[in-house]
Amino acid sequence: MRQTILCVAASALLGLGLPAMAVAEKESELELKEVVGGLEHPWGLAFLPDGKGSLITERPGRLRWLNDQGRLGSALSGVPNVYARGQGGLLDVALSPQFASDRLVYLSYAESDEDGEKAGTAVGRGRLKDDMSGLEGFQVIFRQEPKLSEGVHFGSRLAFDREGFLFVTLGENNQRSTAQDLNKLQGKLVRLKPGGSVPDDNPFVGKAGARAEIWSYGHRNPQGLAVNPWNGQLWLHEHGPRGGDEINIPQKGLNYGWPKATHGVNYSFLPIPEAEGETVAGTEAPHHVWKKSPGISGMAFYAAERFPAWQHSLFIGALAQPGLIRLPLDGDKVGQEERLLEDRGWRIRDVRQGPDGYLYLLTDAPDGKLIRLGLQRP
Repeated sequence: MRQTILCVAASALLGLGLPAMAVAEKESELELKEVVGGLEHPWGLAFLPDGKGSLITERPGRLRWLNDQGRLGSALSGVPNVYARGQGGLLDVALSPQFASDRLVYLSYAESDEDGEKAGTAVGRGRLKDDMSGLEGFQVIFRQEPKLSEGVHFGSRLAFDREGFLFVTLGENNQRSTAQDLNKLQGKLVRLKPGGSVPDDNPFVGKAGARAEIWSYGHRNPQGLAVNPWNGQLWLHEHGPRGGDEINIPQKGLNYGWPKATHGVNYSFLPIPEAEGETVAGTEAPHHVWKKSPGISGMAFYAAERFPAWQHSLFIGALAQPGLIRLPLDGDKVGQEERLLEDRGWRIRDVRQGPDGYLYLLTDAPDGKLIRLGLQRP
């Protein structure tokens, strides 16, 4: 499958130090390949080392192994029961930084309360069996408390930083004010040791009325999390309401505003009741913001050598405005965006850079797909 697109010459942009608008566009072609279909609302993707394929989560509660020949296996055993309602279910997947020796797989998912009515985000880990048939010894290492969701805003992306700490994004469960409440884990980014314990240098350790797991707060529903490969910074993006999707570079102990500060309004077009403005004293302004929400999900920095025109780019999936967003970067500065695959109608839930230098996209649909994306060679 081929599609002609307009592509900004990012390499020229970075080499000349010019703003994106100053660079002439050139026509090039995308190379698209469907790796596998038949996935039910796939959500997260992790590549196994040494060419052993990948792991894919399906929101209803299945973890699947896709081998290096593109064959999709049966659901793996040992996966926890999930709250598969609304936006809830089995969500992200990440490998331990020491996977080669410990074979630990981390999963985030929606977990119900005792009555099965409300839910929150949970994270656990288990050892991937050598025959890829299941997880052994799965253990929950973190639970969002209290459980307030009735099926929405779980957040749930996972990422390990260069020091080996685990970060987890947590939505505010559509309970807006909780994002500002340090005694609750809604609307937060948390930082944990790999086993789930709290690092001693977390910003709210030992502070009365605050959860020690919290790294930053004032988030709405963060569904993108990735480590910048050039400087090690963690980047996060989150859904706004009607308007106001944003990218942040979350810093220790800081407040990112929701719902006091937002560039969006309610879905009814009425103002957010708690909002005081787009920027509010004591909160951090977004690093990048969309006035009209693309519905962003999944995020990957492109640092491979296979496609030079994409180097120093950030790729983000879009759900509400289906397609793929490319943001050229000059350091941390975001250049003029490029929209790809808009005519396909794909709701892109996750984006990953593969070990082969291609991009891999998961489409959110009852018959979802894993798509390999590249640029055709001249």
